[in-house]
Amino acid sequence: MTAYVHALVARGPGSKPAVEEVHLPEVGPGQVRVRIRAAGVCHSDLSMVNGTLSPPWPLILGHEAAGEVVEAGANVTVAPGTHVALNWSPPCRDCWFCTHGEPWLCATANVAALENGITLDGAPVHVTLGLGAFADQVVVPERAVIPVPSELPWESAALLGCAVLTGTGAVRNTAQVAEGDSVVVIGLGGVGLSVVTAARAAGATSVIAVDVSEGKKALAEAAGATDFVVSGETLSKDIRSRTAGRGADHAFECVGRAATIRAAWRATRRGGQVTVVGMGRADDMVQLSALDIFSSARTLRASVYGSADPDVEVPRLAQEVVSGALKLDHLVTDRIGLADVPAAFERMARGEGARSVVRFGAEASGS
Repeated sequence: MTAYVHALVARGPGSKPAVEEVHLPEVGPGQVRVRIRAAGVCHSDLSMVNGTLSPPWPLILGHEAAGEVVEAGANVTVAPGTHVALNWSPPCRDCWFCTHGEPWLCATANVAALENGITLDGAPVHVTLGLGAFADQVVVPERAVIPVPSELPWESAALLGCAVLTGTGAVRNTAQVAEGDSVVVIGLGGVGLSVVTAARAAGATSVIAVDVSEGKKALAEAAGATDFVVSGETLSKDIRSRTAGRGADHAFECVGRAATIRAAWRATRRGGQVTVVGMGRADDMVQLSALDIFSSARTLRASVYGSADPDVEVPRLAQEVVSGALKLDHLVTDRIGLADVPAAFERMARGEGARSVVRFGAEASGS
């Protein structure tokens, strides 16, 4: 069965994405067709069109999404009707990284995804991070979907696939924040706010949320921050005044810029840990003094997809949401339609809100 669906397509760097009609391929062996119910607008989507990244064109945007399986190909175990979160980095389970306990670094996770058979105006079209989830429906490999409980709200299921898993995993897996630690979080989008929530849940006694916008204060407090600081020239001093003069035990950089990585470095105590969660430009170079690196004894590292195995941790997080142990409502600040995504990009670029979520079908009509 083939289908024409509406999707948000970007045709080149700096161009305004527009809703266009694309042709999905038939569902082949090992593949499923998913009707998208909700999709979050992630900063990585914006990075695809604003020049931060250099994807192939034309490109269907979107990668943080959830929906319902409506068709399954041969040799597929997930059944039609199953609710799923999409996984933009499905591990192959066979490469060196997968077999050595690091599936989030899988060498082939998105390599085959560009050979997807989707066409636009009769020509091949690429899809963001193997998914292209700003669309009514998608055809993806079975390993790119993760079953979630049917009682899990669609919006929550979508956020688990990127923002929540990335932020929570950075705290739990990469940095391993412990009870009594002090934490600073720079950048309060969906990922940064998820870091704040996870740090508080881990028992951090001080969680200092930092953003350039005063308007993020209420969101930070809703996420569990104990302090809020507007970023500026005195940021390091402001952080140290709240951490007994030492600096934080952990700093999480959730922006993806050299300047904020250096700010996170300066806000961390000697021997502390700096975890870079934001994805930045290839030409944005981070410079640190060789003497500073030695004398501060800090650790600087990245957290890719929360250093998580999505097939294990997304279902675990889903159960936490269903049980009420993990609250996500504060992350969604705008509910929009597919054609409204460019305006959501503009709000994101201005530092407004947390997550905009695209709702499809019955969800879009509020039923």
